[in-house]
Amino acid sequence: MTSLQQRFEHDSTWRSDASAALGRFHDWLQAQDLLDGEVQAAVDRVRAMLAHDRLSMVFLAEFSRGKTELINALFLANSGRRMLPSSAGRTTMCPTELRYDPAAAPALYLLPIEADVATPLGQATTDPRWVHVPLDPGAPADVARALQHVAETVRMSHHEAKALGMDGSAVHVAALPPGTQGSLELPRWRYAIANLPNPLLGQGLVVIDTPGLNALGTEPELTLRLLPDAHVVVFVLAADTGVTQSDLELWQTHVAHAQRARCLVVLNKIDGLWDPLKPHDEAEAELRAQVEATAQALGVDVAQVYPVSAQKGLVARVSGDAALHAASRLAVLEEAMSERLLARRHAILADQVRVAVEVLTRNTRQLLQLRHRDLVEQLFELRSLRGKKQAMVKHMLQRVQSEKSEFEQSIGKFKALRMVFGRHAAEIVKTLQGREVRRRMRSAREAMSGHLLSSAIRNDMDALFNDLQMRIDSASDKIEQLHQMVDAMYKRFNAEHAFTLVAPLQFDTVRYRDALAAQAALAQSQVRGVNSWLRLQPGLVARIFGVVAENVQEVFSSLNRDLDVWFKSVMTPLEAQVREHQKQLRRRVDSIERVHEATDTLEGRIGELEAALAELDALNATIAEHGRQILESATPEGSRAVA
Repeated sequence: MTSLQQRFEHDSTWRSDASAALGRFHDWLQAQDLLDGEVQAAVDRVRAMLAHDRLSMVFLAEFSRGKTELINALFLANSGRRMLPSSAGRTTMCPTELRYDPAAAPALYLLPIEADVATPLGQATTDPRWVHVPLDPGAPADVARALQHVAETVRMSHHEAKALGMDGSAVHVAALPPGTQGSLELPRWRYAIANLPNPLLGQGLVVIDTPGLNALGTEPELTLRLLPDAHVVVFVLAADTGVTQSDLELWQTHVAHAQRARCLVVLNKIDGLWDPLKPHDEAEAELRAQVEATAQALGVDVAQVYPVSAQKGLVARVSGDAALHAASRLAVLEEAMSERLLARRHAILADQVRVAVEVLTRNTRQLLQLRHRDLVEQLFELRSLRGKKQAMVKHMLQRVQSEKSEFEQSIGKFKALRMVFGRHAAEIVKTLQGREVRRRMRSAREAMSGHLLSSAIRNDMDALFNDLQMRIDSASDKIEQLHQMVDAMYKRFNAEHAFTLVAPLQFDTVRYRDALAAQAALAQSQVRGVNSWLRLQPGLVARIFGVVAENVQEVFSSLNRDLDVWFKSVMTPLEAQVREHQKQLRRRVDSIERVHEATDTLEGRIGELEAALAELDALNATIAEHGRQILESATPEGSRAVA
């Protein structure tokens, strides 16, 4: 078993264990009548984190760097043969996604190059525009033949190519035979998805093979969506050529900034440097020099560059040649993927689970703390009645009834404040609602469609994103005002009714502003990549804007979802304490009424409350234990106590 398989199995195990521990906690909370709306929402958030187990890995390189062979060696060698087409020259002509969904039959889905430019890449493959090729996992040779489709090309006129958003720079013109100079060779497919049973793909890994710089230039969704969303980017170079100008352009345009922290640089084809006539030390020094030159050219640390031989690694894994496998250095690369990138992602997710569990246990403890305080007050009142006359009992009953009446008046004020909160929240949502964003995107699309120059489109892009940022800024100002009102409400209830609520943190829109700014920068770089003084191909413009619009809408959808969670998290703890305090006041009135009606029930009621108080202490300990069990499952290095 490779280190990648071990890592994925480890991740799958801890997710399953943490989810099971969370389920036990949920059931226990429900049994103890502690599962209010906010606690349920916290449980659901942790469950969603644990259920999101997809990890995308994008392989990026110019053609003839051995990128597809590296994918074969890393992920598909268990089939006992080369699966994806890999040979000299250009092989993978379209972006190819490898994944496995056990709910769907094994198949290769191919989106024709002529498909509507508005069709998103990787969308539901039930769309009729996708060509469906069944795969038989029990016949690897047949699967390999089916996967040859990703290398197919078609010929088109220049006019047809431009209508699809492509020009001569996007195709392999030199490969055309004599007498076909009036046509261009294009990839036959825009995108390919292989739903393929595989140990790693079955654990949630998604591998995306990209054809190179030209494909990234003519398929904006790769640049604007798939690449930025990737958890890991593997940038592949060839040891025999080093960093070429096109390699450097690909790196600087698509990797150097946003993806650098998630990137591994692979210097492939080191077997081209193997020379039996050279001493081993001399060959190693030559390889080190090439690694250092690569790191310097890309501006990365030498430790970030991994020399490998994908072809020899594949041969070694298929043939079981341990010595050749060690020489290919494939295991070193896998270890880096596992420890440097996947383990770090695991740690980040585990930390998110830890924070969510701490919020969950804190909210639950707040309810128990309120119950504890009210039980102590009831005990104090009832113990003070020992040996007292009926008049004293009646006086205390009147006092508690008066306190209950005053609190009910406060509930009326609370409901009024909640209505005001709801109105303010609705105004904020209206500012950010998807319908308004879509309307603004439509007007921008119409304006851009009439421009001849990409410089004019860039100006419209700037205006669009400035307007969208202003919407977020306006919402942020209203959120600040709303938070001030909520903070005052919390302080009032804490002061008047001895609540112990901590006002929630103010919702911060910085993350969404940054996400929008990143989308703006990506969109502008995509437009700048096209000739600035010639009319843009209409198909390409439509693709660029279509992806930009979808990404922007996702930013606002995420903002609205998170705001909705914040709105609930702001009010729910106060609502929960109001309800709990109201229940306890009713119980206090009931207890004293029972004592007033029959004094012989006093000691029995005191005993009941003392038992309930002891039970609360046990509940607190159980909450801590459930929290520890979840965190022990979700923490790579072992157990971590709940704060």
